[in-house]
Amino acid sequence: CNSCVSFDNGTSLNIHELDAASNNSVDDIRSLVDQVRFAPQAGEYKVYIVDEVHMLSASAFNAFLKTLEEPPPFAIFILATTEKHKILPTILSRCQIFDFKRITVNDTVDHLKEICEKEEITAENAALHVIAQKSEGCMRDALSILDKIVSFTGGHLNYANTLEHLNILDEDYFFKLLQYATGQQLSDALLLFDTINQKGFEGDTLLEGFTEFIRNLLVSKDAKALALLEVAADFREKYLQAAKEISAGWMIAALNILGDAAITYKQARNRRLCVEMALIKLCYLSQAVQLSTDDEALIKKKSVDIAKPVAFRALSFVRVKEEAPVPVPGKKELTPAASLTVEIKEPAASLPVAAEASAEEPTRSVGFGSLNRIRARVIEENNRNHPVIPLTDEALRAAWKLYIEKLEADKKHTLITHFKAVQPIVKDEHTFTVIADSKIQNKFIDNERAGLIDFLQSHFNNKQLKYSIEITETENHATTEGKPLSAKQQYLLLAEKYPLVKELKEKLKMELDY
Repeated sequence: CNSCVSFDNGTSLNIHELDAASNNSVDDIRSLVDQVRFAPQAGEYKVYIVDEVHMLSASAFNAFLKTLEEPPPFAIFILATTEKHKILPTILSRCQIFDFKRITVNDTVDHLKEICEKEEITAENAALHVIAQKSEGCMRDALSILDKIVSFTGGHLNYANTLEHLNILDEDYFFKLLQYATGQQLSDALLLFDTINQKGFEGDTLLEGFTEFIRNLLVSKDAKALALLEVAADFREKYLQAAKEISAGWMIAALNILGDAAITYKQARNRRLCVEMALIKLCYLSQAVQLSTDDEALIKKKSVDIAKPVAFRALSFVRVKEEAPVPVPGKKELTPAASLTVEIKEPAASLPVAAEASAEEPTRSVGFGSLNRIRARVIEENNRNHPVIPLTDEALRAAWKLYIEKLEADKKHTLITHFKAVQPIVKDEHTFTVIADSKIQNKFIDNERAGLIDFLQSHFNNKQLKYSIEITETENHATTEGKPLSAKQQYLLLAEKYPLVKELKEKLKMELDY
């Protein structure tokens, strides 16, 4: 018909195309809407093709919405996009949607073969298969790649020059790398990576390509999934043979390693080292992971040296001896302390579990795991040699003065003031309380807790000694001689001496800041 002929000749006035990628403003859509009002001069319809419609701005979509709701009977809009999710739902709800599937690799290869035959181009099937894989289901990209390679090769396409122009690694590299990884040939794998790197291929290219290679091997393991293997027919048998020799568990673990390495590669500073670490893990994957099956389910376990349980019954006995402390020159010892020596001796073959000490060494032996019994025995013997000094108020005050003298020797003058101001009171044989007048005193005393408790425990030879701090703020205005009055105490003293001050405060409803 006349419409088709004029369209083929490029003279049709009823077909208008708008590239939304470069004309995505409100003014561009308004000019299009203004053209819609005019009826076609020849034919029954006017067709408006908006390519890459997802690139329109939100305001442009809103300006276009009214026309889509009530279009003229002769207007047909074709909205083309590759990213439907970016279009407003209000636009999608007013359109008839046609989803086109990706072109399969085999269909792309067949179409490229047909073009090569018409254009008298010699091309290997493996080369066309690589072009189809690189296009990822887009025929336009496949034709562009074919045109570029034909112009560089003079119309002679083979597998080698196609890989060279597309900057793709040869699959033979991956088969070699697989052989080195499964054979634990780490040096050969690293040298192969160095060769690949010197040819200009980045580490991420190797990681992505090897990941896809392992995926194809895993697909080749099962006859049902063989249809998902998108490789050239020349390599199909090679994949099937390699898949028989490698377990599925090794492939899954390798995919995890390669996936983690691809994520780390983007953030790594030393990217070469990142790829080499992945190759090291792959080469020693068989030693690091032990794969087994249980009820037809794959189980992955860490393969480590066989851990032998500790034979507690065969352990030697432990002797605890008390020795005199070694004096340190220039250091003043507060109290004499005992030191421990632990001796481990191999048990005889006929020795029972709880070995007893020989007659020559009367020291009592203790089981190796009984640390609590060792501690108890040491404390018991220590208390026998150095008896505990009873905790009384008089002894506590004397020890308190000794600690103040120690603070004076250490020149901690701030602490001395607060330690003199508080009062320690005994509660029981292991506990005493420190009475403080303010939170400041509480803070200073508590900060010195570690040194104070060590000193007192050594002084009284009582490791169970402990103390607590109580704050008592006195309400009456009576103060200790030489101690400054607080703000509240000054007010109470003034109100007692001059009652009118208290009356004035109550009448004015004043709140005093103590």
